[in-house]
Amino acid sequence: MRGGDDRTGSLFSYVDLEARVPAGHPLRGMLRLVNASLAGLDGSFDGLYAKTGRPSIAPERLLRAVLLQMLYSIRSERQLMERLEFDLLFRWFVGLGIDDAVWHPTVFTHNRDRVLTTEVAQGFLSALLAQAAVKKLLSAEHFSVDGTMLKAFASVKSFRAKDGPGGDDGEPPEGGRNGERDFRKEKRSNETHASTTDPDARLYRKSKGQESRLAYLGHALMENRNGLVVDGAVTHATGTGEREAATKLSESLAEGATLGADKAYDVEAFVEALKARKIVPHVAINGMVSKTGKVRKTAVPPQVAQSAGYAISLRCRKRIEEVFGWVKTTGGLSQLKVRGLDKVEAVFTFALVAYNIIRLPKLIGSGGQVCLVERK
Repeated sequence: MRGGDDRTGSLFSYVDLEARVPAGHPLRGMLRLVNASLAGLDGSFDGLYAKTGRPSIAPERLLRAVLLQMLYSIRSERQLMERLEFDLLFRWFVGLGIDDAVWHPTVFTHNRDRVLTTEVAQGFLSALLAQAAVKKLLSAEHFSVDGTMLKAFASVKSFRAKDGPGGDDGEPPEGGRNGERDFRKEKRSNETHASTTDPDARLYRKSKGQESRLAYLGHALMENRNGLVVDGAVTHATGTGEREAATKLSESLAEGATLGADKAYDVEAFVEALKARKIVPHVAINGMVSKTGKVRKTAVPPQVAQSAGYAISLRCRKRIEEVFGWVKTTGGLSQLKVRGLDKVEAVFTFALVAYNIIRLPKLIGSGGQVCLVERK
């Protein structure tokens, strides 16, 4: 018998969100890891709120919602709230009941900015890595480091001279458009110019032949066994920013550990600093040939470059590009949506947490060891 296409609203509805989510859904394993990490941040959350007044949005729900936004590549907070309105899976993950009202996008954004700080994001990462099931997956001896350019949420037209209008043709025209700018024959540098909309951004060119952009540099420290991120940072976009950040990130490494990096780190000062702290520099050799035909001298010691562990580290090191690829394409950081060094670092660090969370359930289930490095 054919059923009728009737739409009648029910007076009562008994919907159990827990029963609607399949037992094998990937978000179930992620939610267990997320809740265990958030429990360790309870003390940090208490310090962000007053003891009296009207209850705000629970910080745990805010961070779970931001995590969903990165996992599902949702472009804006307005779209995220729309998805929460009708998606039972999203409501279940965040912790909203079927009858709970969804927040207004502006309210959500203001409350999120209070919670999503660099300290909270780094604490989240530390709490995640400290879990027993995760800790046994991490290597304590072999690591890799690298950096990537993050496009700032600022136009090149906002890059003006610090002591004047910087060649502006006057007030912008009516209609809300930016004024036209002709940068030809105009010398600009980070010493004399700064962005009027994001002063922390720096004019940066990734390589020769590419255009200069207002940008930041994001850095990640990865352990080599399973390619999980153990630390991250954001710095101003400068020519030495990657090496300076790598030096700081590697301070937590134990003596005898190896640190893999690409040829941009093949600089004597950086390699010697690692050797002084008894960290083995598994840095790719920069054998660039000059115009005169002279081969550049590498700072990597010959005994290190000829070891078997060196070749393994160089192979495992390339997996850090997967981190940056996921953070930019799926995590939504191909173009930043926040301004200021502190906010950019908080969002970038949280994106590194999201990358770990999306990979950990399968690794925990399989006890996987993707890229073993046993020899130095």
